[in-house]
Amino acid sequence: MTFNPLQERGIPLDKQLRNWRELNVTPTDPDHADPYTRCRIITMNGIEVEAIMFSHHLARHCPDVELKQQLARVRYIEAQQQKAVNWLLPGLASVLETTMAYEQVAVDLTAWVARMEPDAYLKQAYQFGVLEDFDHLYRYANLYEMIEHRKAEKIVDQLTEVMPGRPTYLHHRNPVDNVREPYDRSSAAPISKLHALTIMSAEQQTMNFYMNVGPMYMEPIARQLYQEIGLIEEEHVTHYESLVDPGESWWEMLLNHEYNECYLYHSFMETESDPKVKNIWELHLNMELEHLRLAAELFKRHDGRDPEQVLAPELPAPVTFEPNKQYVRELISTQIDYTTLGTGYVQEAHERFEKMQEAIMGGEKAPSERVIDDNRAKSGHEYRLQTEGEHPVHSLAYNR
Repeated sequence: MTFNPLQERGIPLDKQLRNWRELNVTPTDPDHADPYTRCRIITMNGIEVEAIMFSHHLARHCPDVELKQQLARVRYIEAQQQKAVNWLLPGLASVLETTMAYEQVAVDLTAWVARMEPDAYLKQAYQFGVLEDFDHLYRYANLYEMIEHRKAEKIVDQLTEVMPGRPTYLHHRNPVDNVREPYDRSSAAPISKLHALTIMSAEQQTMNFYMNVGPMYMEPIARQLYQEIGLIEEEHVTHYESLVDPGESWWEMLLNHEYNECYLYHSFMETESDPKVKNIWELHLNMELEHLRLAAELFKRHDGRDPEQVLAPELPAPVTFEPNKQYVRELISTQIDYTTLGTGYVQEAHERFEKMQEAIMGGEKAPSERVIDDNRAKSGHEYRLQTEGEHPVHSLAYNR
């Protein structure tokens, strides 16, 4: 069945406020929950945080008090949604376990988006990024084995492989080379706009998470690894946010944000395996339908256009968390040596890249390399989870 959120009625805004009892959601079971349920929770937390922060930025540029008040009313409900979603994560999980779940989101969500993206330039942007997040998962998994004496399959199950991607130390680029060309708002497919918002939001939340939790560790190598990968997540946010057409008006951006929330809550409601979590996705979808209606009214009033001119007439196929092992392996075998130059991609270490590498490394090994060496020394091996055979790049094959 088709679902057009512009034609659906949601819960009236004045009926959306929840009390403490209603907000006190039952967290998922860390030992028995589907890893992809956790991925959906992390994704929607990032989406809600982006919605809240975007609304704050819009309010700071809005001189009309009544408009500020309307944004504040919706934003408070978004804040309640964010609390309900993020509080689904169990307190028993360590920061490092949650970190690996964040990277599993980055791998399997970005890989799925890359597979579904119709625009070749945008697809390349997602393919480029996924090989870096894939490598981050491998680095954190080795840190996890070394300091918590556990294995990453406890978190990722057998759904996502853990092995080297594009080596993390090669992710440090001159900042100007992290900026991409934006899509054209007048000609881009509606799904392309949703993809860009989704991955930007997910990467932004990962950046926020690492910049806050990194200094909570006492182990020097842990602090250094979070610092290094946290800087790369800043690069990724620059990479993905630059895909969004800056010519979109504030009201068009608001409309796209609300439509994307409807899309993702509907997607996860359709694909969720946990009944209690599914109920939350359904409740939030019905709230977002009203937020979208209000944004559509603002768009018509201030932009003088109909929402149907910029939005898809019905929701696209649901965003799906599923294994992407062969797809990622194919990208590793063909694109592992890519870097960026200007708004494009090259396969050689150009002068600007080499200068950045020299400056940030300071003649030392990066923490992301040392964590592998340290785990080999402590555990007698490096950690990998290769369910589909040997590594596709011979030089990165596991040396037992």
